[in-house]
Amino acid sequence: MTEFTGERVVPGEVEIDLLNEHLARYAFAARLARGKRVLDAGCGLGYGAARLVPCARRVVALEIDSQAVETARRQYACEGLDFLRGDCRELPFPDGSFDLVVAFEVIEHLEQWERLLAESRRVLAPWGELVVSTPNRLYYTESRDTVNPFHVHEFEYGEFCEALERHFPHLCVFLENHADGVVFSPLVASGVETAIESVAAEPSSSHFFVAVCSARPLHGSPAFVYIPRSANVLREREQHIALLEHELEQKNHWLEQAKQDLSQLHENYQTLEREARQAIQTLEEENLRKTEWSRQSEAEVERLKGLLENLQVLFDERTAWALQLEAERADLAANYQRLEAEAEKVRADLKACVNQLHATEADLEERTRWAQSLDRQREEMEARIARLTADLNSLYGSPAYRIGKRLGLAPVPPSDPKRKIDD
Repeated sequence: MTEFTGERVVPGEVEIDLLNEHLARYAFAARLARGKRVLDAGCGLGYGAARLVPCARRVVALEIDSQAVETARRQYACEGLDFLRGDCRELPFPDGSFDLVVAFEVIEHLEQWERLLAESRRVLAPWGELVVSTPNRLYYTESRDTVNPFHVHEFEYGEFCEALERHFPHLCVFLENHADGVVFSPLVASGVETAIESVAAEPSSSHFFVAVCSARPLHGSPAFVYIPRSANVLREREQHIALLEHELEQKNHWLEQAKQDLSQLHENYQTLEREARQAIQTLEEENLRKTEWSRQSEAEVERLKGLLENLQVLFDERTAWALQLEAERADLAANYQRLEAEAEKVRADLKACVNQLHATEADLEERTRWAQSLDRQREEMEARIARLTADLNSLYGSPAYRIGKRLGLAPVPPSDPKRKIDD
């Protein structure tokens, strides 16, 4: 069974007076539906559309909620009744498809409510009628100080009439109200006669407005009285009182349970209060410890700040020293590069000298070998000269030379101061 949420009426889930308000509208519309093609726009769970079937030629019930459509199909399926899913602001039917359109308690739920009126005019035949209902805002919301969260826009009497007249030139607005009555009914009734005491109509205090609208003039607007099966008001009130007594007993039970829960909550509160006081005392002691720790921490921070300042001074000195060393290192690097260039030149010169020395050594060795060769030649020449000298001396001292010299045949020897040749 579909749960009643306040958005739509669920038979069996709402109080009988609320259900009768809705059933009365369909009974009102049934008089206009005889032999006609009827569209129930925003049919809800379909209980009202089913009540139009016996008098109408055919009834199409349209609802945007797919779950509601499925529920209606299961509960009210019958010949001559079709349940469709669709939007009242975009009716999925050709122009002039229906003779009667009913839209009960729908318009106040729509953001673009005027499209419902325009679409209803479009799908109606030229002689067709729209029956539309809505709660009176002055009574429903303002006088009762309640707000229905499912209602988007509610109407006063004048505003409702003006909205309908923009689409339908002819209309008759009925004021729907609950009224006490006395019913005289035989066991088998042969008809119904009503006597309505003449009273002045007061739209501002009416519960609901039910309007019959048409593009053509309307003929006759008799008052309509709906007496539901449960019209025994005294019995209904007794049952209602019994229900209220049951609810009161249930609420008393809930109240007693609530008192017990409140007592338990009070005990729990006292326990929590004691625990809270202990926790607060513990937190205060902890806070004192943390305060002392904070004081010590601040002193330590101050000491560390002084140390940091000293370290900063030392760091600045070391930085200056490092910058000086860097400058000296740069100078040394430049000098090193200069000395390296000079050393490279010296190495080149030294290499040239070494190469020259090697060449000189080679030449000296060659000259030494040549001098040694000359010494050997000199020695050989001296030895030969000595031999020749000895031979000459032997020759010049020989008797034969002396004889030849005397004879003028021998050569005159060269003068030699070291040697004296005997004449």
